[in-house]
Amino acid sequence: MLSISAIAQDKSYDKSDSLVVRSIFDEALLDGKSYGQLNYLCKVIGHRLTGSQQADDAVNWAQKQVGSYGVSRLAQQSVEADHWRRGDKEWVAISEDVDMLLNASALGGSVSTDGPLQAQVVEVNGMEELRQYNVGDLKGKIVFLNEPLDKSLVNTFEAYGACVSQRYFGASEAAKYGSVAVLVRSLTTLTDVHAHTGSMAYDKGVKKIPAAAISTQDADILHSYIEDLGAATVTMNLNCYTSITKVNTHNLIAEIKGYQNPDNIIVIGAHIDSWDIGEGAHDDGAGVVQCMEVLRLFKEVGIKPKNTIRMVLYMNEENGNMGGKTYAKRAKVNGENHLCALESDRGGFSPRGFSIDGRDSQIMTIASWKELLEPYGLHYFKKGYGGVDIGPLKSKENKVNPNLMLLGLYPDSQRYFDYHHSESDVFESVNQRELELGGASMASMVYLIDKYWSLFN
Repeated sequence: MLSISAIAQDKSYDKSDSLVVRSIFDEALLDGKSYGQLNYLCKVIGHRLTGSQQADDAVNWAQKQVGSYGVSRLAQQSVEADHWRRGDKEWVAISEDVDMLLNASALGGSVSTDGPLQAQVVEVNGMEELRQYNVGDLKGKIVFLNEPLDKSLVNTFEAYGACVSQRYFGASEAAKYGSVAVLVRSLTTLTDVHAHTGSMAYDKGVKKIPAAAISTQDADILHSYIEDLGAATVTMNLNCYTSITKVNTHNLIAEIKGYQNPDNIIVIGAHIDSWDIGEGAHDDGAGVVQCMEVLRLFKEVGIKPKNTIRMVLYMNEENGNMGGKTYAKRAKVNGENHLCALESDRGGFSPRGFSIDGRDSQIMTIASWKELLEPYGLHYFKKGYGGVDIGPLKSKENKVNPNLMLLGLYPDSQRYFDYHHSESDVFESVNQRELELGGASMASMVYLIDKYWSLFN
């Protein structure tokens, strides 16, 4: 094994690798299949909420597509998950002299309003301000959580992470002070009319109250209304609910068996479910077809991996992550040896590199490939987050390999939250060339990790 100093000084690849990487990108850019597949996934199948017919159709469709690539193994893995449904005729309106409808979307997991719910609004700028209230202070009120994403942060994922808690925990926190419902400013840097949904959770022992997101444009209108008049009353009507019984759904698993170490597994993954507004194009249809493309590229370029390359298309990432949790749990029970897992779940934008959840020496090894990969726009190789679906593989409950490394495809982040969890996340918002570059980037990284895995131990 090379020392860290040796890795830093020497190139840990040879000349033949540049030819293979070039072949991967040529195949993807000249004859790529991911864009056409994304079109079918979005336009023919549509959104893919866990438990829906579209979600099942998507898994079956992907299985058929990947089956034509001559993979060694192809199987569906059973996943049990909660089944949340939006219901119909949801609406939110400012109810003063004239009702003003707001662009709104119930948050995933929210309870219903049980008919129209009308109450005075109290605006707070995020969770810290909310926690300054005392028990009973917000009795009978609708809390309006209006913390915006910090536009000064160049990395929009940092901005998202800084205030996503108001969406996820806001309802339970507001309920502690007597609130009857919450409205949340959509988590996007844009000012537009699209409401951005997303998952939320209820604390045990705290009353469940309904929660909805409103568009940033309407959040500004509501803020101005309160500021100008000193108060506002809002009426909410949500018909969402979670089924009493869980739904049986599936992950999709496909493998190219390694010729040297078939019991060593390198995972590539994305989540095939989406929210029920929009088409789930960037989140995470792009990642799904990029993972499928990795298998195809290996076949077309003629790459025979030393270790087993396993694609997993996970179900239920958006509202429970039971696909990722189930996969990791069964991998441990089966005693599987995962070397590495790579996820694509940040949209189909121009790839810049990879964020890496691993040891410093592992990160330095990948960084030593920069000269090889930089001609393709890949220059970011830094410590960071792998992804929601692959995260459970490294949890205390499931961790079996102390050297396990997680990677996340790291595309340009500036436009992702324009579409994230909204009705505008449709096929037309994805650029074909950017999408194809992402699949080729993933295939190149998997090829290098597989070939030089001994450097990571």
